[in-house]
Amino acid sequence: MPYFDTASAAPLHPVARQALLAALDEGWADPARLYREGRRARLLLDAAREAAAEAVGCRPDELVFTSSGTTAVHAGIAGALSGRRRVGRHLVLSAVEHSSVLHSAAAHEAAGGSFTEVPVERSGAVDPAAYAGALRADTALACLQSANHEVGTEQPVAEVAALCAEAGVPLLVDAAQSLGWGPVAGRWSLLTASAHKWGGPAGVGLLAVRKGVRFAPQGPAGERESGRAPGFENLPAIVAAAASLRAVREEAAEAVRLRALVGRIRSVVAERVGDVEVVGDPERRLPHLVTFSCLYVDGETLLHELDRHGFSVSSGSSCTSSTLEPSHVLKAMGVLSEGNVRVSLPMGTAEADVDRFLDVLPGLVAEVRERLGAPVSAPPSPTPVASLVVDALGRRCPIPVIELAKVIGEVPVGATVTVLADDEAARLDIPAWCEMREQEYVGEEPADRGSAYVVRRLS
Repeated sequence: MPYFDTASAAPLHPVARQALLAALDEGWADPARLYREGRRARLLLDAAREAAAEAVGCRPDELVFTSSGTTAVHAGIAGALSGRRRVGRHLVLSAVEHSSVLHSAAAHEAAGGSFTEVPVERSGAVDPAAYAGALRADTALACLQSANHEVGTEQPVAEVAALCAEAGVPLLVDAAQSLGWGPVAGRWSLLTASAHKWGGPAGVGLLAVRKGVRFAPQGPAGERESGRAPGFENLPAIVAAAASLRAVREEAAEAVRLRALVGRIRSVVAERVGDVEVVGDPERRLPHLVTFSCLYVDGETLLHELDRHGFSVSSGSSCTSSTLEPSHVLKAMGVLSEGNVRVSLPMGTAEADVDRFLDVLPGLVAEVRERLGAPVSAPPSPTPVASLVVDALGRRCPIPVIELAKVIGEVPVGATVTVLADDEAARLDIPAWCEMREQEYVGEEPADRGSAYVVRRLS
C-alpha cells in the first residue's frame, strides 16, 4: 500500500534503524558520567551533535537536541523573546507558519506581548518587502518557515534574513519540512527541525541558536543540553536522527527523481481531473510535496476512497477536520479548500505507484461528485429570474458551492445569487469558485444566521 504522507511522518530510514539498534547496545548509559560506559555514551552524543550541526550549517556548541520539533519551536521562540525583552515584546511571523509557531504567538500575546502576521501571496510565499514592513523598533523576534508543510512552497528565507539582519532583528527559521533536503540559506539566527520528517525516529528535535543571539531559556534550569532542553537525552534516538539526516542528504539523486514525479502529478491531475486547483508555487517548492483541491468534493469522503484503494494521503479541507474550518494555510493563500488532497512522497516511491494513483484519482473524484449531486455544467434557464437566494444553512462543504453552481444559470448576466451559509469553508470556497468560473464575487454581507455571500453572474 503506497504511503503518500511523508510530510506528516516519514518512514524510518534504514540507516536510522541500524543506528538505533546499535546505540541501544552502546548508548544506554548517562553521557554526563565519567566511567567508561558514560564516556562511550558521551562520544556517541558528541558525534551525533557534530553530524547534525554540519547538516544544519552551525557550530556543534550552537545546537541542542530536544524532545520534538514542536518543543524546539516553543523553546526557541520563548528563549529569544525573553533574551530580547529590553528591545520590546513584538513578534513577527508569516500567516502560514506551522501551528507550533502560531500557538507560541498566541501564548506570547496572552502574556502581554503582541505579534504581526505577514500575509502571503496566492502561491503561499511572503513578499520580502511586506515582511520587512512588519518589523518595528520593538520587534524582538521574527519567524519564517523555510518551506510550507501543506503546499510545499519555499519561502524567500535568505532575502528575509538579510532584511531582518539589517533591522537588527533575529530570525527563527522552522526548517522541519526542508532540512532533510538541504541546508537553509541566509543569515538566520535560530533554526528548529524535527527528525521524524526526514526518516529519523519520532521524539527528537533540533534547536540551533547562533552565537551572539540573546537567548534566555525559560522554565526550570537544567544541566543538560546547555540548559535549553532539560531532561535525560534519548541517546539512541538522537544517534539515529543524526545518522539518517546525513544519509538522506547524501541521496541527492532521489530528490531529483521525486521532483520529477511530483511535477508529473501536478500536470496530470490538472489534465485528468476537471475543476481542480493545484496550489503552491510550481517552481520554488519542496521536491516531494504537492497539494490540489477538487471543486464539489467532500474531502473526507475522497480520502476514505483513496485509502480504500490503498493510498495514504492527507488533507487541509474543513470536512476532514474536527474544527470544521479549512486549513489556516489555505485560508491565508485564498485558494479553494474543498476536496483538498496533500500528496507527499517518501524516498523510494515507485513510479508505478504514482501512475496507479493518477489512474484511480479521476474516477474517485467523479464518483464523489455524483454522490453529492454536483452539476456537470450549469445551463442557463429559458426563463431567467432577476436574482436568487440559496439557503445552505446547516450544510457543510462542499454543498454550499454545489448549490450555487446549480442555480447560477437561472439568473441573467449581471444579476446576483446570494448564498446563505454558516460553514466556515464557504468564506474561502465561494470566492475561489468565482475565480475558477469567471464570475464576480461581490462580497460577504451579515445575515441572521451565518453569512450571505453575493455572487454576480458575468457569463
